Amino acid sequence: MRSGSQAIGARRRKSILTDAQVEVATGTFRLLADPTRLRLVHELLEGPRSVGALAIACDVSASAISHQLRRLRDRGVVRFTRNGNTLQYELIDDHVASFNREALYHADHVASGKRHP
Repeated sequence: MRSGSQAIGARRRKSILTDAQVEVATGTFRLLADPTRLRLVHELLEGPRSVGALAIACDVSASAISHQLRRLRDRGVVRFTRNGNTLQYELIDDHVASFNREALYHADHVASGKRHP
């Protein structure tokens, strides 16, 4: 039978993060910490969008949107398909989508003064 301190020690060992996990998680936080990229991911939750549509929705130039989309694409968060001269971007990382939804849900609660359920 384990003592109380042995049980706590066993739980701590199970919850230790690897360096790789920490690096990926903090990289994801940094990636989404940019307001334009956060808005882009939010827009893409609704489905594929063109650069022009994203620029309008985010109120940012198409050039700036393309730059931010490249960052998201390089991290495997979005991909594009070509439809003639138009690039359609879509969100492909379900974890980032879920994280974005939760972060904005949290922000809504904090901003409105609501208590979390």
